[in-house]
Amino acid sequence: MVARPRSGHRSCHGGTSIPVRHPRTHVASVAEAGAWADVLVRHQLLHAAVLAPTGQWLVQHRPKTPVRVVAGATAMVDPAAEIQYRIRTTRNDTR
Repeated sequence: MVARPRSGHRSCHGGTSIPVRHPRTHVASVAEAGAWADVLVRHQLLHAAVLAPTGQWLVQHRPKTPVRVVAGATAMVDPAAEIQYRIRTTRNDTR
């Protein structure tokens, strides 16, 4: 059985569908950003991500690299969405 693209999806080479990346329709919450930070660290896509008392995130990509300051929950979630999108699109190309 071949998957058929649904509205808002694009077909890939193997016949599977990947949702087209759409801009966010809502502001990310601190809880959502925290969940994504945990996932990114657990899967070693980030070395560390810590919520500062100011609402900013301190992010370190690899050990011994500079710590970046990310302003707010949405700024923390957007890179996670980009990473997820990149992984999904490149994974299908390599299969």
